[in-house]
Amino acid sequence: CLPYAGGTASLYRTWHQHLPEEIEVCAVQLPGRENRFREQPFSNLAKLVQMLLPNLLPHLDKPFALFGHSMGALIAYELAQQLQMGRHIPTRLIVSGRRAPILPDPAPPLHTLPGDDAFLAGLQRRYNNLPALMLSDAAFRDLFTPLLRADMTLVETYTYTSRPPLTCPLLALGGEEDANTSQAELRAWQSLTGADFAVQRFPGGHFYLNEQTQPLLSTLASYLA
Repeated sequence: CLPYAGGTASLYRTWHQHLPEEIEVCAVQLPGRENRFREQPFSNLAKLVQMLLPNLLPHLDKPFALFGHSMGALIAYELAQQLQMGRHIPTRLIVSGRRAPILPDPAPPLHTLPGDDAFLAGLQRRYNNLPALMLSDAAFRDLFTPLLRADMTLVETYTYTSRPPLTCPLLALGGEEDANTSQAELRAWQSLTGADFAVQRFPGGHFYLNEQTQPLLSTLASYLA
């Protein structure tokens, strides 16, 4: 499981409670957050994937699936591509809250906004998910903003490279009220796999997965079964 921008492995800490025993939840902790706070966060997706691969490979001796939300969806897709080239093929790729990478980003970039105030205000307008402490506590803001800017740089400077379609089934998920990801943008993921494809949406906006956790996990349990 890969996190969204600014997210951490603890996003997935309770998921195992709502899934069958045979499904193990393995949350990836990216540099720059929680217990890896002192490490420099990556601002380039290709470099992040190359760092992740040798750390993940020893754990891929069982059937495995990849899940990522928003930024995590891009990371999961690029990991799936690299793993397929090395013949470590996921049983499923599950992407959430992210338009297909073949589509251009219609929104202006946020990571280039000068100054923390303008950058954070832009993030809040687009995603409406910044913690209150981020807006009220200057020390917390100074600590956390570099990670958010690095993550947004990673997402907004990503360039899609045409490659053969994935050979694993792909499920694209999203929120019905997500202003940043439409159903058509989710459906565009279909061209990136030669296997089965499906789209499902849930009530809620971009961060529907935090509000619809149990329905989402019921869907994932059925899909992985």
